[in-house]
Amino acid sequence: MVVSLDPDGGPMAAQVMRALRQAIITMRFRPGEMLSEQEIATRFGVSRSPVREAFIKLGEVGLVRVLPQRGTRVTHISYAAVEDARFVREAVETAIVREAARDAGPFSTALARNLSLQRRAARSRDSEAFFALDEEFHRLLAEAAGRGTAFRIIEDVKAQMDRVRYLSTPAATSMDVLVKQHVAIADAVTAGDPERAAAAMTAHLTEILKSLPALAQKHPELFEKVPAAVMDAERLTQAVTRQPVARRRVI
Repeated sequence: MVVSLDPDGGPMAAQVMRALRQAIITMRFRPGEMLSEQEIATRFGVSRSPVREAFIKLGEVGLVRVLPQRGTRVTHISYAAVEDARFVREAVETAIVREAARDAGPFSTALARNLSLQRRAARSRDSEAFFALDEEFHRLLAEAAGRGTAFRIIEDVKAQMDRVRYLSTPAATSMDVLVKQHVAIADAVTAGDPERAAAAMTAHLTEILKSLPALAQKHPELFEKVPAAVMDAERLTQAVTRQPVARRRVI
């Protein structure tokens, strides 16, 4: 099946890269899966050159690893990379909402509409639609702050984190919880309260740390080897709650 690209959508390599990035994040291409340059080129109806460029870009953000003479493999999720991405996002996005809170008036309608669509996606349990609206919400905040470039920069940094975000919704983190967190951020921004907005953003971005250990335990085949400290913390939690330690298969 050939996937149509938009003739007016920019360079072919960039379009292929975006499509592959989305496929990797949403687990249509799973960690450990080999990608064929020729098969991808055929699927998109392009030559191998833009596919090669897309693979290089995806390698730079840690989503694939190009193996000489062997092909390109989707990487396993790196626990450390997820934590680093969350750290960077918190630093950048708390600054973004502080600035947005100074004058978010022109974007208040767009934020309200986005939140309404988030609630609809949450009610219908449409994880993929919700994920896209979550991305749009954070992008709108960056635009409200006049920091669209800052958001584009962290898009590369957060690639590994996005895979965990997709996995965690709704299995580990309820979409209703995320909507409430988004509402708290938007309310603080539109009320012109930068410190409350920053605190709400920090709480929101910390949510992933709660779901990460459980996801790594539930889907060990998707992750790189989980740090021993994390395994010990899980065992301690289970011991305290008198739950048996699940047998884990670690790659």
